[in-house]
Amino acid sequence: MSDCWLCLREKIKKNALIIKFFHGGYYIIHVTKKMNIMEKKVTPRKKNQMKQVPTLLQAIERVVELSRDSKLSDEFMQETSPELSLLSEMYGITERQAVFFCVCMEKGPRNVDFDDLARHLDVSNIRILGYSSDIDALARRRLLRYRNAKDENSFDIPQPVIKALKRNEAYETPSQKNLDCAGLFEVIGQMFEDLDDDAILPKDLYGELQVLFKENPQVGFVKHIKELGHLRLEDFLLLLFFCHRLVNKDDDDIRFGQMEDCFLCPSNYVTTKGLLRSGEHPLMTKKLIEHRSEDGMADTTRYKLTEQTKRTLLEEMKINAAEEKLADVIKAKDLREKKMFYVEENQRQVSELQSFFVPENYQKIRQRMEQTGFRTGFACLFYGGPGTGKTETVYQLARQTGRDIMVVDVPQIKSKWVGDSEKNIKALFDRYRELVKKAKQTPILLFNEADAIIGIRQQGAQRAVEKMENSIQNIILQEMETLDGIMIATTNLQQNLDKAFERRFLYKIKFEKPTVEARVQIWRSMIPDLNEMDAKTLAAKYDFSGGQIENIARHYTIDSILHDAKEDKLAMLINHCDNERLDENTPKRIGF
Repeated sequence: MSDCWLCLREKIKKNALIIKFFHGGYYIIHVTKKMNIMEKKVTPRKKNQMKQVPTLLQAIERVVELSRDSKLSDEFMQETSPELSLLSEMYGITERQAVFFCVCMEKGPRNVDFDDLARHLDVSNIRILGYSSDIDALARRRLLRYRNAKDENSFDIPQPVIKALKRNEAYETPSQKNLDCAGLFEVIGQMFEDLDDDAILPKDLYGELQVLFKENPQVGFVKHIKELGHLRLEDFLLLLFFCHRLVNKDDDDIRFGQMEDCFLCPSNYVTTKGLLRSGEHPLMTKKLIEHRSEDGMADTTRYKLTEQTKRTLLEEMKINAAEEKLADVIKAKDLREKKMFYVEENQRQVSELQSFFVPENYQKIRQRMEQTGFRTGFACLFYGGPGTGKTETVYQLARQTGRDIMVVDVPQIKSKWVGDSEKNIKALFDRYRELVKKAKQTPILLFNEADAIIGIRQQGAQRAVEKMENSIQNIILQEMETLDGIMIATTNLQQNLDKAFERRFLYKIKFEKPTVEARVQIWRSMIPDLNEMDAKTLAAKYDFSGGQIENIARHYTIDSILHDAKEDKLAMLINHCDNERLDENTPKRIGF
């Protein structure tokens, strides 16, 4: 070998991708970072002479021309070796697979079948069927796509492959590793489109999804799916289908006809429909999907993901980000201590409830209830006039027993959009159940000023708003039946309480206004520098609740800071008391 050729070979090793003999010369194929293809032809006379070579499309065209009636002969394979080697390297396929890919491009790119390949190559149908494994390999590389995975007799060239060829680039299967949740669902969406087009079978889709999940363990969605434990193939596909439709298509109203492709055979589909209608399907018993409802009634032909599923499985996609905030969670450690004053009977009732909420007692009582077949949830109603300490009592009970409080924003529940309110209520209880599972101590679900949602239901409701309110109340009643936790509702208007709700509250405490003696203590606790005589005067003169006395104490504190008031303290407080009462016999002054 000459020194010139040795030098050339070293350059080839560093820069060239493929070396092939062709018509007495050498083809050296270079590939840039953008996959643009260049050819350098070195002849025996001028080894440094350079010539631009065909593009990918031109290489495919030459293979097509020479392959016609070639019978896939050795002579044909040798003659097109440079082009086939190029295609083989670029696409990561064998040279024979490259021939089939080129012919499919010519005969298609749509609806190509084995007969087309046999006629073009002039080989028997039996022989061409022997190359089915090559077609399968092209399909796995996504260079071909079966039109119907059930018979695998015809195939297409996917559009992304064609677009890449137009740019003189080899199509690369998108990376399915190190994806974020959005990227994961983009791949899942493509897979389900293939299923919808019959380009893949359910069992093969299941396999591809398992590989996808294995390659992306960092995605929260994948972690949550694994936490569900083993799901049967069809149940797994069905759950993924629901998630795909919501994320990729904004479709949260799934009907039977849409699900059919997820099943291995028609009989399994029929069986599943029966389980879904009855609510006994595993995805429903696990509370992953549920019936859609209309006016509070379940529609057994329409289904959706539960709100709990959206918040857990699809947390990264922020499916519920646009929904109005329904509740705040207040940590027990953030609750400030406040001394409460009650009439004797209220003190006894609150003390009993506090003893019940102590974690050790609560667990014993709950276990005993469960053993005897009683409901394990505890619903309490605090009712009475404004400012009597109903809400603050809940806070102090939570602080004393180490329980967080989930405080419901009742006005937000009653959405102006008919249909959203029912969804909000169900989402609320789903969220509470999640808190119960995660919390060391069972949290308290507080419906403060709950008059609007536990009032008397409308008989023969006709208007949409009345139907909506009845639906809300029916859902709450159902949730109270299955409650596993502590729910407390407060109301000023107990006379408006529906009888069905009244029966479901195990503890009902009527908060009375404090006695004169209790009011004296409240006055002195709110204003420590107030002497006992003045406190007794105020307590006797004004039949105020604790909340009203607190308001007056706040006004007094502000006045003391702003005006450094030196006037008679009692007179100042009496003035604030008269303003607080605002009755017909008292001048109505506004301000401090």
